[in-house]
Amino acid sequence: MLMIHIKKYYEGVTSEEIGTDRYNSLEISPVHIHKDKKAHKDALLTLGDEIVTHIHGRHIPVVNYSSETASTKVAAEH
Repeated sequence: MLMIHIKKYYEGVTSEEIGTDRYNSLEISPVHIHKDKKAHKDALLTLGDEIVTHIHGRHIPVVNYSSETASTKVAAEH
């Protein structure tokens, strides 16, 4: 279910639709509790691959992290 939420969040933020033809062809969703574990694993990996492939195809610039520019302060939520 988390991957479905990630997909929907990305689509909402970017207004781009992620094509999930391979995932849809498996005809399995997180609520199909009668399906076996392997079917769910295959669906999860397929959906993840389609999301990552879409994002990689966008050529979004990579932001490099440098420990030299990082702050030593940590924010904590209460």
